[in-house]
Amino acid sequence: MNIADFKAAMIGGGARASQFRVELTFPSFVTLGVISGQQAQFLCKAAQLPASTIANTPVVYRGRPVNFAGEREYQPWQISVYADTTFNIRNALESWSAGAAGYTTTDGKTNPLEYQVDLTVHQLDRNGATIKVYTFADAYPTSVGAMQLDFDTVNQISTFDVEFTYNYFTSKTGATDDSSMFSTNVSVNTPIGTFGV
Repeated sequence: MNIADFKAAMIGGGARASQFRVELTFPSFVTLGVISGQQAQFLCKAAQLPASTIANTPVVYRGRPVNFAGEREYQPWQISVYADTTFNIRNALESWSAGAAGYTTTDGKTNPLEYQVDLTVHQLDRNGATIKVYTFADAYPTSVGAMQLDFDTVNQISTFDVEFTYNYFTSKTGATDDSSMFSTNVSVNTPIGTFGV
């Protein structure tokens, strides 16, 4: 192996952490939800591609632990958002949260279909094309984070974090219509072999 082989293996110049797009879809009861969702594609500062975790279930047999696959665990999904002076995105998220569980009452929507939606995050290549998509099914915000106010803060735009709970995620590669999970749709020939990406 040499540097040329390493460069050939780094297909597309490597995935870049700064190349992504988040699509927030708001429930129909959220005022200005469509506009807020469009803004979020630009003002979402940070997100994650989710981890995939299966819990381990050890069973002791004659003093020795034997491991079995347990249940799949889904960790909350978190994003960080820039705040503009309209507060559209934060207002929409607070309205969504109030629909799930009221701020001043114990009221809340009882049908999950009314407050749970699908959210997506796209990993992009350096030309803006989608190369990986994760869809979070049945998501809703469980935490709309604090915004720090401080006289000593200068040359910064305010941000806040949002945490979503969801039932499961699906994943696919590329922006094809293929809905199968973990699908591949491109083959790339390199000096060290052919890879599906």
